[in-house]
Amino acid sequence: MPRILSGIKPTGRLHIGNYFGMMRPAIDWQEKGEALYFIADYHALTTVHDPAALRANTRGVALDFLACGLDPAKAILFKQSDVPQVCELTWLLSVLTPMGLLERCHAYKDAVAKGFAPSHGLFAYPVLMAADILIYDSDIVPVGRDQKQHVEVTRDLAIKMNETFGANLLRLPEPSILPDLATIPGLDGQKMSKSYGNTIELFLEEKALKKKIMGIVTDSTPVEAPKDPATSSIVALYRLFASPADVVQMETDFRAGGFGYGDFKKRLFAAIWEHFAPARARREEIERDPGFIDAVLRSGAERANALANVTLTRVRKAMGL
Repeated sequence: MPRILSGIKPTGRLHIGNYFGMMRPAIDWQEKGEALYFIADYHALTTVHDPAALRANTRGVALDFLACGLDPAKAILFKQSDVPQVCELTWLLSVLTPMGLLERCHAYKDAVAKGFAPSHGLFAYPVLMAADILIYDSDIVPVGRDQKQHVEVTRDLAIKMNETFGANLLRLPEPSILPDLATIPGLDGQKMSKSYGNTIELFLEEKALKKKIMGIVTDSTPVEAPKDPATSSIVALYRLFASPADVVQMETDFRAGGFGYGDFKKRLFAAIWEHFAPARARREEIERDPGFIDAVLRSGAERANALANVTLTRVRKAMGL
């Protein structure tokens, strides 16, 4: 049975882009192997410097993930920082990490381009990511096509460690490229992202969700005029939640004219609200039992630590420690 690893950063409330890009694929993977999912609070420290916010976000990720279908009987859910051995492995990998390898990584350049202050943490981010993957002897790392480089860096570092300190010291993971998902538009038509402030969060209250949906930016085409569904953020989002027949109907109504954007936004709101109804009910159930999340994360940490200790003990011995 393959061991599968994935992580998500607690940098804010989870949104529709997170759900389709990482959460739903992860929930599918828990049926296919031994799945480990970590809440990457060490990684979040490169941009989140408010301790209360980090704790709240971390707990929120756990709550939302469990509500959406992650089963702690099938997958290990834990906080990255509950396995501090990953920081030691990061240093052990760092002593063999070529500077040129990090300089070629796009994550650092992208972060700086978005206005984040340059730091050693941002620059060395791929090494911590490699340690996350290698310390659990992961076989498969599901990633989007744009994140494939992270797994390639991990493989490069594992190969270098194996060549230097002994064959088969570290297992070489394989990326599993997730199916290309059309860019999920945010409220302003750009890619949905916390950094753009254009997200639709998963579990907003009904009025708040409706307000967000009604605030989607549209053009000034009059009600009676035909509209192009191919360029509409409303239609692109509706495709994610509505039945094929309902999508066809919306596209037909766009082209026919006689319908305003407000009507289409109301249909989108109804589709999103209905889609997450079971998860909303599950979330409310979990919230009524505050100890449940703590128990899940505690159990996950124990299981993850046991796996990490095996790898770290092996690496320390091979390196002379």
